[in-house]
Amino acid sequence: MAKRLSAEEVSTYRRKGFHFPMRVLSAEEARGYRDRLEAHERATGAPIAGNMRHKVHLLFTWANQLARHPAILDAVEDVIGPDILCWSTSFFIKEAHSPSFVSWHQDATYWGLSTDDVITAWVAFADAPVESGAMKFWPGSHLKNQLEHRDTFDKDNLLTRGQEIAVDVPEGEGVDVALKAGEMSLHHVLLAHGSGPNTTGDRRIGLAIRYIPPHVRQLKVRDSAMLVRGRDTHGNFDLEPAPKADLDEAALAAHRDAVDRNVKALYAGTGQTAFRA
Repeated sequence: MAKRLSAEEVSTYRRKGFHFPMRVLSAEEARGYRDRLEAHERATGAPIAGNMRHKVHLLFTWANQLARHPAILDAVEDVIGPDILCWSTSFFIKEAHSPSFVSWHQDATYWGLSTDDVITAWVAFADAPVESGAMKFWPGSHLKNQLEHRDTFDKDNLLTRGQEIAVDVPEGEGVDVALKAGEMSLHHVLLAHGSGPNTTGDRRIGLAIRYIPPHVRQLKVRDSAMLVRGRDTHGNFDLEPAPKADLDEAALAAHRDAVDRNVKALYAGTGQTAFRA
């Protein structure tokens, strides 16, 4: 029996490749998560970046709590089933009046995962109107399977390799994914999507949480993931520990190990040894 999505909503997700908006946090709760992130940034003196921007559920108890949030997992379960691994988490932040953008791409291109049974929950920590550089989805593009991509490594592109699809999205096909703080969108790993610069006076802050069922395998390296619901009956990933305290020694060690595996998979063949800023 469905927990969050109706049968019609699941059917639409499978046809279009996405579903939004879904309220998973109150505005006050979203503000609380933003405050925790920005407290860390104030302590370090800079916006979260590089390796610290990825696999954050291994570093911070509050990020781990969000990756396990029942409102998120209930919706994810309706799509991929009751056994759920959190494979990765990544912050996508555009500063106010920033040129940062995300080119049209498919998430799966360099991930090395064996199937397309992968779903991303993108949770807004702050309002993400169109003007802030909200995501755009190309409906149904996940049904085209894997598209050719080219790497740009553009300095303003927030993607790992600045990758972009080598085909043009038809004029007017993109759907703007405007979200309020505390809302999330869901999208399929093969859905083409992108976003433009932030022209507003506030940061656009989103946490992308990628979930997989345990039968998925990593084809490039021996990878790790965190069991967040149900059982792991396959053992395809080394299971990651939840942090007991923010940035403690054990959390930092687990994060280093997981990010090293991630980088080897995502940057295979490039010589890159760490995530781009």
